[in-house]
Amino acid sequence: MTYCVGIRLNAGLVFLSDSRTNAGVDAISTFRKMMVYEKPGDRFMTLLSAGNLSISQSVREILQTEKLSNGDGEPITIWNATSMFDAARVLGSAVRRIYEQDGPALRNAGIDFNCSMIFGGQIGDEAMRLFLVYSAGNFIEATRETCFFQIGESKYGKPILDRMLNPTTPLAEAAKCALVSMDSTVKSNLSVGLPLDLLVYEAGSLKSDKIVVIDEHNPYFQMIHNTWGQRLREVFEGIDDPCWNQDAVAHPLIVPSERFTPMGKIQRPEDRIV
Repeated sequence: MTYCVGIRLNAGLVFLSDSRTNAGVDAISTFRKMMVYEKPGDRFMTLLSAGNLSISQSVREILQTEKLSNGDGEPITIWNATSMFDAARVLGSAVRRIYEQDGPALRNAGIDFNCSMIFGGQIGDEAMRLFLVYSAGNFIEATRETCFFQIGESKYGKPILDRMLNPTTPLAEAAKCALVSMDSTVKSNLSVGLPLDLLVYEAGSLKSDKIVVIDEHNPYFQMIHNTWGQRLREVFEGIDDPCWNQDAVAHPLIVPSERFTPMGKIQRPEDRIV
């Protein structure tokens, strides 16, 4: 399994992925799930992948040469596309081509065609865009209301993203939030693990020098891991325990309500007093 997150903000983009793959508890390997496609000054694109490793590796391999028909003009590739939308269409075409190539054999072996991808970046003067690409090659785009996408084991790291992220979040704070989200996932799921790939892209730069591989010895991630757990315990301990006496505390557990009443009790017939 895996966990990847992509975030689109006013200030730029943040991408984070783990690198663990497993086919059982005794077959664990490390494979990079982030790919960067860059032509400095012209375009910058990042791809994160989850699902069947052979499928995602095949898609990544052909993506650089995949061509999409453009009527009578030059075929569209990720290197000449004039918009991120067209680049995402090329990626969708690559996914469908691998499905046509490998899908029947996978079905015969009882294996689902399973892959999902986060694809984002910037081309020329166009605004940054971020897409979530499905196994069928179709995709959706991030909006102001939904400014991040997750793939893989997403449930453990989603709460912090929901509470903290919005389009005006600074890049450094978003990177910190993504790492906390990853730490929560690593803590709760053995199929997600280090090393991590983190990339931060500043809007309009069409390049990025903020790329880092994070292993268990990384001092910042160690600080995140230790501090986040400690602060969570402190916040939890600072919340009042539930109190059954509604007159004793400011936030009683039981309050008068016309809508809800306590559940009924059932007595055995022989225990009833007549």
